[in-house]
Amino acid sequence: MDWKIELVAIPVSDPDRAKAFYVDQVGFNADHDHQVDDQLRFIQLTPPGSACSIVLGTGITEMAPGSQKGVQIVVPNADDAHKHLIDNGVDASPVDEQPWGRFVYFEDPDGNSWALQELPARS
Repeated sequence: MDWKIELVAIPVSDPDRAKAFYVDQVGFNADHDHQVDDQLRFIQLTPPGSACSIVLGTGITEMAPGSQKGVQIVVPNADDAHKHLIDNGVDASPVDEQPWGRFVYFEDPDGNSWALQELPARS
């Protein structure tokens, strides 16, 4: 039986600002933006090539804005990912070289933190 993570909630204070950040600066695809009712707005965004999406909006999660820490995305090249983020105005860390991969870290406007990992070459 397969168990697949397909949606991760990201707690934000301003859904429009967060959507603009993830789509216009980070480069996620905007899949859905639906105002269900006065209490629920569902915004689904997907990183390019990912089978897992994020959801943000209003009425999505009880987590405090900025409390989602360390969501990790695998990228083909950490240097290219770093350049993309910097070129689009995202305050990203320099590439961090580790034996288990090369990493770039950044936060959204609320302080939710992300790690981009380039996997090490397999022997």
